[in-house]
Formats: sequence, C-alpha cells, structure tokens
Amino acid sequence: MGVVAINHALKTEAFDRVNAELDSLISLADWLHANPEIAWEEHNSAKRLAEILRTRGFDVVQNYLEFPTAFRATYGSGDINIGVIAEYDALPGLGHACGHNIISAIAVGAATALAAIADQLGITVTVYGTPAEEGGGGKIEMIDRGAFTELDFAMMAHPAPADVTRAVPYAVSHSTMTFTGKAAHAAAFPTEGINAADAMVIAQVAIGLLRQQLPATVRVHGVVTRGGEAPNAIAEQTVGRWYVRAKDLQELEETEVRVRRCFEAGALATGCTLEITPDSQPYSDFHNVEALEQLYDTNIRALGRSPITEGPEARMSSASTDMANVSHLVPAIHPYIGLNSYPISNHQFEFAAHCIGDAANAAIRDGAIALAWTAIDFAEQTSAKSPKHLTE
Repeated sequence: MGVVAINHALKTEAFDRVNAELDSLISLADWLHANPEIAWEEHNSAKRLAEILRTRGFDVVQNYLEFPTAFRATYGSGDINIGVIAEYDALPGLGHACGHNIISAIAVGAATALAAIADQLGITVTVYGTPAEEGGGGKIEMIDRGAFTELDFAMMAHPAPADVTRAVPYAVSHSTMTFTGKAAHAAAFPTEGINAADAMVIAQVAIGLLRQQLPATVRVHGVVTRGGEAPNAIAEQTVGRWYVRAKDLQELEETEVRVRRCFEAGALATGCTLEITPDSQPYSDFHNVEALEQLYDTNIRALGRSPITEGPEARMSSASTDMANVSHLVPAIHPYIGLNSYPISNHQFEFAAHCIGDAANAAIRDGAIALAWTAIDFAEQTSAKSPKHLTE
C-alpha cells in the first residue's frame, strides 16, 4: 500500500493504530490458521481472541449466552453502538480454506482502532465472537437468545479472490439425510436386504434430473458421508449432508419441498425409511443498505483497492452466510476483501495457502482500516443527522 492522504484526524489515528498493531494481528491470523477448529468446537480460537481484546481494555464476556465458543467484548459508553463481527471456525478437512482466520484479525484490528477513538467519536464498540458459520448457523442461534439487538450498525469483512463491496448471498438450508434399510449378505441372501445405498443413489439421480427444472437462482448440492460398511453387505444405512440454496427464503422453502421428494422417492423405491434432520436454521438472503455499502466502498478505494461487481472473480459474494440473518435485525455490511488469488477460490485446499502470507497480511491491514473508517463515517453522519438516512 502506498502513501494514503487522510484529511481526517480520527481516520489518521485509526490508520496509525491498525499499522501499529499489524504484527500482532498477523500473528493472530497465522496462529488461527495453524490451529483450525471446526464449527462449535472453536474453544481455543474464541479464548485467544477474547484474551487479546481483554488486554486492549475491552470488557469481555466469554461463554456468551451459554455458547461455549461465543463471546462479547465491549469498549466505551457512547450512544452509537458499532458492532464488529468475528468468525473463526474452520472447514472439516480443509482448515482455514475460507479465511476466517483473516476475518478474526480484521475484526480485532478494526475494534482496537475504534476503541482508541471511542470517546472522541461518541461510540461503544462491541465485538461479537460468533461460532459455527460454516453450516452451523451460530449467529442465528445467538439471535434467538437476544444477541446483536443493541447494535446500530454491524460489520465484518470476508476474504475472497477479489474485492467486492456488496454481499448477495443465497438463502440456504443445511440438512442431514439418513436412509435406513436392512443388512444382508450381498451374494448369499441379497433378497433379504433393504438397500440403503440404492436409496441414496435414487435420490441423487432424481436431484440431477430435477436441476433442469430449477430456477437459475437455485443450487442443490451435497455429499454422502456414510455409504455402507462393506461391498459384500447390503448397506443397512446411508447418510448424506445436503444444502439447498435460493435467492430468498420463500424460494428456498419452495425448492426444499421438491428436493425432499427426491429423497422420498429413494425411500419409496427401496423400502427404506428416511429421516431428514436440519443441521441449522436456514440462512437468509442479505438485507443490503446502499448508503452503508457506499461508505465502505469509498474507504476501501482510498486504500488503493478497486472492488468489482461482476466476473468470475466476484462470485464469492454470492456465498451464503448467517451474517445475512443479522442484516435483517440491524443494518449491516459484509464486503469481501481480495487476496488476488483467482482462479483459486474459497473452500479449496489451495485457498487455505493464500490465507497466510503477503496478500493475507495486506487484506488484514486494509480490511481493518476500511471497517474502522466506515464506522467513523457512520458515527459522524448518524450524530449529525437522523440515522434513518443511512439505514433505510
């Protein structure tokens, strides 16, 4: 990053604070990357973030709302409450291939910068440590217990192949599908078995055929996590995890009915029983506020970045997130900070390698500064006018 001209004293202070903290922020991101913990098991990750914020003067509540890997950290007593969201869960088998280690470092950096000017700006800074974004819906569970409601504005930044300001995620449901049949010797007594593997195959074929009739705004995908026990035994039980995505919750609900019938067809054809268990509550589409996005866009461009709106590099902006559910509760932004990695993208082994090193370190610095500057703009404009001009 070249020399940045900042005609604003508080922004200068925030800029300097992030740069002063940068080595420690990079150390945090690198540590998380080397010690990945999956959804609902992020005990060490949550503890480390909480300890760092406590040493920077934040009042920290761990085991927040009785979630062992959630926390809330607050600083200041101003009337305007700025929420900074941290995610730190990794992907099973892939580690930090979505870059949540970077999200956490950005969150700590932005919050620390804002804490340094909280009294001058008249704000309270609240950091939420949120578990289980990768399919567990941690933020939705936290909403159900009263989280986020005190915020005037919530923000986070997510790594991606390229910079994108607007999040346009799919609504999504996550479900576990279990077929149960009857085991039997596949050669000697095949007629005595009820084949759960066949049931899963029928469901997958039906979904493949269904896709031709699905809207372009829908995605259906999944994996078989248990396919049977031995090739010479009729599979007694098979299990799969499936996601259904759509442009909004209404389309999601309509599509889920059709996908469910594909699994019911497998059960009907084979004689198996079928159990469908939601893995989390549905993630919603994102409620975007253009005025808030524009604040971030202006600030990230001032740091020399050029967000894009289309092209394959921009597609990560359509990835589902439980931050979308927060956006329906309080005004929020969820921009993407680029690692210049395309065609390598999130949820690939190779992307995890991009989540440490020079590009990742630059994303931590720029993301933290841009979020802090956006919060400064929001607070100043909210103080000067009715907040409705920014959040409606």
